Amino acid sequence: MSDVFPVFLKLAGRRVVVVGGGPVASSKLEALVHAGAHIVVVAPDVVPAVEEAPVVVERRPFRPEDLDGAWFAVAAAPPAVNRQVAEAAEARGVFVNAVDDMAHATAYLGGVVRRDGVTLAISTDGQAPALAGLLREALDAVLPLELDAWMATARRARTEWKAAGVPMDARRPLLLSALNRLYESRGTGAAREVVS
Repeated sequence: MSDVFPVFLKLAGRRVVVVGGGPVASSKLEALVHAGAHIVVVAPDVVPAVEEAPVVVERRPFRPEDLDGAWFAVAAAPPAVNRQVAEAAEARGVFVNAVDDMAHATAYLGGVVRRDGVTLAISTDGQAPALAGLLREALDAVLPLELDAWMATARRARTEWKAAGVPMDARRPLLLSALNRLYESRGTGAAREVVS
């Protein structure tokens, strides 16, 4: 298997189709709703959590044309249905996350940490989702508590650097210095150890 290409998708207002209406499909909805996607769930039956979610529910079997106009799909159905979704997605150039079904997936969802404007995602190429979850918990535990201050400093500095034409390769050491100044003003020097 070749390496996967990590990417973050802007799905706000874009059609995302979730095929399947059970607990696994339901577990994917929160992140998609948070991303602002226009979500259509296609399944003959849905669990109450899907019914109550802010999504469009089509209570029927999957049809290939369900993916027309979709930007992304989640196949959370039995393997035979996931295969149909994968074939329809391939024909339309749509990436599909086939939950726990690597053979029918062209996209893998990883463990995700979101805090103070920082998003970290961990992938095991779909081979070990439980390990991705453990790594997510470990990374969350080691992120600095003052990450919001780090983000504010980085945003401010980026604006200044762009205006001054500071080259990309010079920015990281400048940011490290700016973060260290946060700690110096508090009487500590912890940023150097965490960032370098």
